[in-house]
Amino acid sequence: MTTLNFNTPTANLSRCWLPINRRENWLQHYLQYVHLPEMDHPVKVTLCSEIKALNDNVFFSNETNNLSLEFTLSEDVSQDAEQYTINIMENKIFIAASGWQGLLYAWFHLLRHREIPSHYPLIITEKPAFAVRMINHWDNMDGTIERGYAGRSFFFRNNRIDYDPQRLHNYARLLASIGINAIAINNVNVHHHETALINDELLPQVSGLAAIFRQYAIRFFLSINFAAPVEEGDLDTADPLNTSVIAWWENRAHKIYQHIPDFGGYIIKADSEHRPGPFTYQRTHADGANMLARTLISRGGVVYWRCFVYNCQQQWFDRTTDRAKSAWEHFTPLDGQFDENVILQIKNGPMDFQVREPVSPLLGSMLNTNKVMELQITQEYTGQQIDLCWLVPQWKTILNFDTRPGEHNESITDILSGNSQHNMLHSGITAVVNTGDSPYWTGHPLAQANLYGYGRLLWDPQIDERGLAEEWCQLTFSTDPQVVKTVSQMLLSSWQTYENYTAPLGVGWMVQPHHHYGPSVDGYEYSCWGTYHYADRYGLGVDRTHTRGTGYTKQYHPLNGQMFNNPHRCPQELLLFFHHLQYRHVLPSGKTLIQHIYDSHFSGASQVEAYLQEWQTLESKIDDDIFLEVRQRLEKQLINAREWRDQINTYFYRKSRIKDLRNRLIHP
Repeated sequence: MTTLNFNTPTANLSRCWLPINRRENWLQHYLQYVHLPEMDHPVKVTLCSEIKALNDNVFFSNETNNLSLEFTLSEDVSQDAEQYTINIMENKIFIAASGWQGLLYAWFHLLRHREIPSHYPLIITEKPAFAVRMINHWDNMDGTIERGYAGRSFFFRNNRIDYDPQRLHNYARLLASIGINAIAINNVNVHHHETALINDELLPQVSGLAAIFRQYAIRFFLSINFAAPVEEGDLDTADPLNTSVIAWWENRAHKIYQHIPDFGGYIIKADSEHRPGPFTYQRTHADGANMLARTLISRGGVVYWRCFVYNCQQQWFDRTTDRAKSAWEHFTPLDGQFDENVILQIKNGPMDFQVREPVSPLLGSMLNTNKVMELQITQEYTGQQIDLCWLVPQWKTILNFDTRPGEHNESITDILSGNSQHNMLHSGITAVVNTGDSPYWTGHPLAQANLYGYGRLLWDPQIDERGLAEEWCQLTFSTDPQVVKTVSQMLLSSWQTYENYTAPLGVGWMVQPHHHYGPSVDGYEYSCWGTYHYADRYGLGVDRTHTRGTGYTKQYHPLNGQMFNNPHRCPQELLLFFHHLQYRHVLPSGKTLIQHIYDSHFSGASQVEAYLQEWQTLESKIDDDIFLEVRQRLEKQLINAREWRDQINTYFYRKSRIKDLRNRLIHP
């Protein structure tokens, strides 16, 4: 059986959290006589390669006697195929799972543990919390990546499929090691060349990509163009109820599955930001999604239908239209109308991946519709992998949100893990990824911690943040106590630091238009995108209450709605998302709003100065290339933080004419 080579020059790019050190790996003792199930399977190729990478002299035995490592497939069909049990004894490790996925995840569990167990036997049983653990790429075939900050695509170049197979194996290995089980390789904004990914000419090449991910138990998806029958076919309509359109999609599905028998399905962005969709034909989202889903269901495919639908031509002076309300208004009337293999893909917040926004009320509604939550690992609004911003604390805050206070098992984690009253066949989490052809995969070496944290959190949402940060540091850098303490503390505080020097208290935006890096307080204030802060000489914030404002708070469970509706009960960090407050309004912290703005922005910039100083102490303890790369990015972050501090403080001083109580420098 063919095995993979992890020792080529391409493979010697950053190994991230999966370095291979044969001399120090405790598993060496167990890699002498190994048994794998006899049947052929793509994941078996991977396991053989993984084992041989640590021991060239391993003997793979068909016998089950005198083994040092035994992989066994259980016949218990009731067991989750991704669940595994590891039994570590003094001279043997026994791994059991009902599916090859479980055996693979068990192997990576062993690789994460760098020390010999302190006692025997050590028995470990685990299974993932969420069934769907997906990655979305926003790669374009010209090689660019929308909202990508880690170089160019490693799938595409010059409007062709063009990739290094070894690099993709390394990438799939990284994803599998943190439990990712699904991937979509192209941008949801599907343009001309990407529309052709499902045509007869390109499908053989697409199949080659799918084959690589198959060896790592990662199911393969494509983002598609709703108007493909017009743009790629010979039809003059994409009406989802038109019989010719249905036949066209049926034929495409047939051809796709001929090339990729385990094809996962489609990701659709429709009727959103000028993308085509069923609204063109006076049809509903359910009409469009169900038509596509019915062409896939007999083959086990699903449709992920994105809920990022809103009016992107809003008049800036229109105070009655509220972008935050759009997804809920579009989709909740359709609850129960989507087919069983349609999954609504809902952003974590009602706006667009801001550093702080409330949890989307749509995630807690639609009890009879499949749902996944969409996160953003790539740092579009959180520093673009120049600024350090570890997002795991943000994600844990979202997952812990209680959608129905006073009722059991209704947190976001409960809902998306299938443990609530929601009636769903499919649920879980997906995210826009932060990788590219950077030698560090994620541009900023410390941004690897976001990808690692995403996968580990989806496996176990109860995982301790500090423990997770320290785990990543130990796997990626070293077990040196100073390195682990310094880097993990930087990670743990970085989300709050970034929030401190950017838009205050959940109001969001205030970024440079289009590219979204750096401050521009009024950059979107008079635009068509519905992204306003409404600052005047008296105060700022958006009134979304149901008493005087847009009524957005009514989309939540009544108890949550009452909390958000009351400025004295609303969480301080979200006050300006829900309320327009005067600058002299006293916050729960005891400070006035304007003083909080001044203090947080001075604090945020100071914290970045401290990061630079702390990082400098690690110069002799971190590889030179990584040390210099991180230092350069921290230096850029400090410039950005100071610019945010100065622009925000001056802007609101000029608006309010209220001085800083501490008499720090605010430019007049």
